[in-house]
This record gives sequence, C-alpha cells and structure tokens, in this order.
Amino acid sequence: MAANSLALLRKNAGEEISALAEEHLKHDLQDSDRDLLKSAASKISTHIAIGSLVGLGLGAFAAFQIRRTRMQVFNAFRAHEKPTHVRFANGREEAVPDITPLMQPTAIGDIAAYTFFSFSGLFVGGEFGLFSGSAAASRTITGNPESRERIETAFRRFRADVLRKEADALDHKKGVTELLGL
Repeated sequence: MAANSLALLRKNAGEEISALAEEHLKHDLQDSDRDLLKSAASKISTHIAIGSLVGLGLGAFAAFQIRRTRMQVFNAFRAHEKPTHVRFANGREEAVPDITPLMQPTAIGDIAAYTFFSFSGLFVGGEFGLFSGSAAASRTITGNPESRERIETAFRRFRADVLRKEADALDHKKGVTELLGL
C-alpha cells in the first residue's frame, strides 16, 4: 500500500517546490494572509485526524457487529436439527456429513474482519475528513475578500513558476518526477 493512499499519511510536494512556495509566501502575502493560510492548513489536518479516528472506530464497530452476527448464525445452525441420511428414489441411503465444525467462526476470520474493516474505516474516514477540512479551510480563506484576492494572486504566480520549472526540466531532459520530488 502506498503511503499517500491514506489521507493521514500524505506528504507535501518535493523540497524544491516547497522552497518556491515559501518564497511566494514571504514576498506576495501579508502577515495576516500567512496566518490565515496556516489556520486553514491546521483545519484540514485536524479534520483528517478526527475523520481517521472516527473511521477507525466505526470500522472496528462494524467488524464487531459482523462477528456477533456470524456467531448468532452459527449457533442457530448448530442448534437446528439436521438430516443425517439422504434416501434416494431407488432406495439407496447415503450419510450426510456433519459440516457444523466447518461453519464455526475462527480466530483467523475474526482477525481478518477487524483488520480489513478497521483499515477501510481509516481510509474512508480520512477521506471524509479531507473533504470536510477542505471545505472548512475554503470558508476560512474566502471569509475576507481582500486576503482571498492576495492569496489567489500569490497562488497563480506560484503555479506559473512551477510550470516554468517543469518546462525547463523537460527541455533539459530532466524527469518531471525528479522536479516534483516523487
């Protein structure tokens, strides 16, 4: 599993891109804009962490419910009267094997259920946290129209610089993955 498939573990872009972003933060924005961006970034990371924890808990709860249901089905199957022989039309009689031990829930099945449901909950919860954190950060940034305009202008300049660097790297036969730090 790639480290960036979970929202909680995603990293920033490469060092060169990060340095370029810091340069734009210093020159294109005011102190209040930088504080606003830091507040928005902290909202995103907080939402991701909370979403991941909630998802992990819900996944474990779902696994617990599945295990309990499996045990109830097994107990009902075990308590029910089962045929021991089958009689065919020609009079021949065959014994029916008892499959009760094969239906019994196992520890390996429980471990698999808890593992997969918990990881699924972690993934889905983190992605929902990323979505809600992005929405909250967007509301934070768009709250002040002047700051929003300065931030958008700085982002456009930053993006133009990144595209120039990518074009230069392609002209010099340097891979884009090296430029982005991937």
